[in-house]
Amino acid sequence: MSDTAAETSPDEGALDSRRHHPWAEPFAKFGVWFKEAEQSEPNDPNGMALATVGADGMPSVRMVLLKDYDERGFVFYTNYESKKGTQILATMKAAIVLHWKSLRRQIRVEGEVEKVSDEEADTYYHSRPRSSQLGAWASIQSRPMQNRFDLEKRVALFTAKHPIGTIPRPPHWSGFRIRPTYIEFWEDRPFRLHDRLIYRPAPGVAQGTAWVTEKLYP
Repeated sequence: MSDTAAETSPDEGALDSRRHHPWAEPFAKFGVWFKEAEQSEPNDPNGMALATVGADGMPSVRMVLLKDYDERGFVFYTNYESKKGTQILATMKAAIVLHWKSLRRQIRVEGEVEKVSDEEADTYYHSRPRSSQLGAWASIQSRPMQNRFDLEKRVALFTAKHPIGTIPRPPHWSGFRIRPTYIEFWEDRPFRLHDRLIYRPAPGVAQGTAWVTEKLYP
């Protein structure tokens, strides 16, 4: 079962999509699920597994925090010189999974990646606690470290360098936005007959302006 705006008139397409799936686009549905997760998850409802791939084809996955989302995609921040940062910059592709055990739900996203604007990165960076801003300068992320004292020395160094006033955002620290080419909403059902609903951008239109929906076997 697929619904596309190209197959029917706009009004008929919207009605048909609502009849089979109440959400004609994925971000409103994501917002409802995310709000429910904020109420039910004991820790970090915005925690998500981020998957990237290296030049040798080896996949790599780690937990990061979702910091923003809208119809353009899903945003997180990192050190661009970290392992995940360099792998993303080499491919400009990534995938994420948000899993909410309390709700027995998960959302999978795959897509192309773009850098957030400097303005977006500056706004988020300066919203963080001052200690976290200093940490972004102090940590040479993903590089070998002799001992914990080396990190503490770097924290002290940058604390002394910026004792008061605004701390500038490190040039190597910013955000990525995953622009989805695939979104899957998974929900637990009895006897492992789980519900799987996917969204893909409709072909022939601007990305994110119309979506094709499809149900998958569990």
